[in-house]
Amino acid sequence: MIWDRLIKWKEETIEVLNQELTEYNEPGMDRFNNDEFGWVNRTWKNNYIRRAHVDVVDVRDSKKLWMAHVCLFPELTNGGPIYGFDIIAGKKKVTGAFHDFSPLLQKQHPLTEWFIEENKHFKASKERELPDWAKAIFSGGMIAAGNVTEEDKLNQICTMAVSNLRNYIDKIRVHDGEAKREDVIKAQNYYCEHQQQNPHTPRVMEKLGLPEEDIKLFCEDNPCPIIIFKVRP
Repeated sequence: MIWDRLIKWKEETIEVLNQELTEYNEPGMDRFNNDEFGWVNRTWKNNYIRRAHVDVVDVRDSKKLWMAHVCLFPELTNGGPIYGFDIIAGKKKVTGAFHDFSPLLQKQHPLTEWFIEENKHFKASKERELPDWAKAIFSGGMIAAGNVTEEDKLNQICTMAVSNLRNYIDKIRVHDGEAKREDVIKAQNYYCEHQQQNPHTPRVMEKLGLPEEDIKLFCEDNPCPIIIFKVRP
């Protein structure tokens, strides 16, 4: 039941991205598409979202594990939040599901406030404690659910993630042009730097048997890549 629902979520997510954005081949991303490990990475963009990334590792047969990461960054003149959804599951339960519209320049950004209000009904059966690096970048309404075994609760999470994705793509454009490029770059880099402190991503990938060099390159450059820039005079 768990894996079937997650496969459906993946298909729905990709359908939304294909409808609203344009898929592109990001340089170097082919290295992180590995059939042997069931590892898939795809990227999309449009005029308002500079990068939407879906990362799926499907090793149900060999490792009894399925995990996914989705992250959407707004364009660099948009101070709106970052869409994030991560989930990891074994055969019998989801060990972690994390979802947020993470604020950048404004802690009370209207889109983050919308996310908190829209999803306040959701109550995790077991909440996951967040480490300090995560508390520094996530909103006060971030969803962090652990030990999900009930079908209804998993349906709630998956439906919520897809619905919020549609709304994010629709609403983020309203805030384009509201912020200075340099400010947004610094804020997005701050988010990425903290995400890269997450020790679980490389640890899990190592257990899956993925090549060490690929893990290092991927964790540094792909889920949340740092923007290299020079501040304009």
